[in-house]
Amino acid sequence: MAKSPITCHILDAALGKPAQGVQVELQKYEESLSESPFRAVATGITNADGRCLDLLPLVGSEGSTPLQGGETYKVIFKTKQYFEGTDRKSFYPWVEVCNFVVRQLLEPSAQQIPFTIQNPGEHYHIPLLISPFSFTTYRGS
Repeated sequence: MAKSPITCHILDAALGKPAQGVQVELQKYEESLSESPFRAVATGITNADGRCLDLLPLVGSEGSTPLQGGETYKVIFKTKQYFEGTDRKSFYPWVEVCNFVVRQLLEPSAQQIPFTIQNPGEHYHIPLLISPFSFTTYRGS
């Protein structure tokens, strides 16, 4: 199955089920931007299996932009709306997985979960395990 170069999968650990309907936003770092150095480049919503497989266009398809060395991105998962939709309160209104760089790792702040893209031609999968009061993530396959 063809997929976006960057995909994600969200599981709700408290319910033991995929987190369907979570809004996902991919942002790219651009130092030239004055107000906020990140700009949105893609959005998506997790499917019934908690996956967002079409965040970016397929490499080689119309409108696709391959990942380039030295570019920095972050992914924002809008978890507050998901938990409200399941009648639960959440400590985290969103989760940001940021500062993944295609060549070098930037210095992270305390609120960031950094990771480095070693090869722009590889597929990058970002699993997120959530509950109303915690989350964890890692690089998947």
